[in-house]
Amino acid sequence: MNRNKELPYDETIQCVQCGYCLPACPTYVTMERETHSPRGRINLVKMAAEGHLSLSELEGPIDLCLGCRACETACPSGVEYGKILEGAREALAEHKAKRTSKPLGKLQDAMFQDVFPDSKKLKLAADMIWLYQKSGLQKVAHKSKLTRILPKNLWAFEEVLPQVTSPAARRNRPRLFEPPKGTQPKWKVAFFTGCIMDAMFEKINRLSMELLAMGGCEVQVIAEQTCCGALHAHAGRKDDTVMLAKQNIEAFERLDVDFIINNAGGCGAMLVEYDHLFHGDPQWEARAKAFVAKTRDITQVLAVCELPLSKPMDEIVTYQHSCHMTNVQKVVKEPLELIKQIPGISYKEMANPNMCCGSAGIYNVVHYEESMEILGVKMETVKTTQATTIVTTNPGCLLQMKLGVQKEGMSDKVRTVHLVELLAESAKLI
Repeated sequence: MNRNKELPYDETIQCVQCGYCLPACPTYVTMERETHSPRGRINLVKMAAEGHLSLSELEGPIDLCLGCRACETACPSGVEYGKILEGAREALAEHKAKRTSKPLGKLQDAMFQDVFPDSKKLKLAADMIWLYQKSGLQKVAHKSKLTRILPKNLWAFEEVLPQVTSPAARRNRPRLFEPPKGTQPKWKVAFFTGCIMDAMFEKINRLSMELLAMGGCEVQVIAEQTCCGALHAHAGRKDDTVMLAKQNIEAFERLDVDFIINNAGGCGAMLVEYDHLFHGDPQWEARAKAFVAKTRDITQVLAVCELPLSKPMDEIVTYQHSCHMTNVQKVVKEPLELIKQIPGISYKEMANPNMCCGSAGIYNVVHYEESMEILGVKMETVKTTQATTIVTTNPGCLLQMKLGVQKEGMSDKVRTVHLVELLAESAKLI
């Protein structure tokens, strides 16, 4: 057998094709096609590895996978679908690079290598959006429907953009947040700001640091950190992912801290799997494992901080699980514990709460129609809870759920917030 050695063949033969993964897969639920299920995709990768299919025939099914990894939690055989998906994407990325025109290839390289890792460029983009919002141009563009000249997926997301922090407030953010005066720090922690998170959702980052300090942590923020590399990994760009991981590991290992804390489900999932990138590497594997051992989602720390959540909130709340927090980081109970600590909250779980909302990094931009079908299924489950507040723990989910609320005409009675915002409200930080 002439086998394609670029593909993760050994992992595919662990799948016994039982089909337990099918109901957990959002694209199988909405598209109802075997090739768009985990079982189908694994079989396609296996056939391509055995030389029965070309790499081109894998492209559609693999591109349309959200990478939510809900199938891993449903699989009784412990198949590592994430490894199969990323291996297939790496092989496809290399295959596509040979066919991509030079200008398009340079544009992709510029986005992945020069924009996402460069906080100055992302903050400049955030400054421009802040000016657009504050100058009144956004209101004029909405009133005149000028935004409708953008492709549909872009104007839809433009309408749910968060209010961006001013350049001055961003520049003046402290590098150190300390616990209340007279108290010794429970833990010394470093905060992972993320790239898009710190540009577009800086308010949530700042509130995260303030909550951690209020809960007794000493919080350090270092400029040397960079993008986590999740978007690069999802695009099959392993070399870029490894480069960013090395930069982050080097930056944070200079600090003597107990934890490295993030507040974005997607970023956290990348950070806790840094060690997978360096398996067998004598220089980096141990360093990556040390980094992973300190990595925590913010809810894991806040849940044991005894926050002063004193403001009652008479709201019905439902929680949209971040796939990457649930299926990769396995952080499930802490967000729910924190929500239920808020006085006055009535918590209502939606049906099938672990089903992906269809955000998945830039999936909702690249595959807008497919993403909206998945979001439609999700919103039906939200409606049955009669929630007045939808809580998320990932910026992509936050925007996607805002869009879902808007599409369903529920904006006047339902709000969507990051869990950190809800906690900060109850702790009277906002």
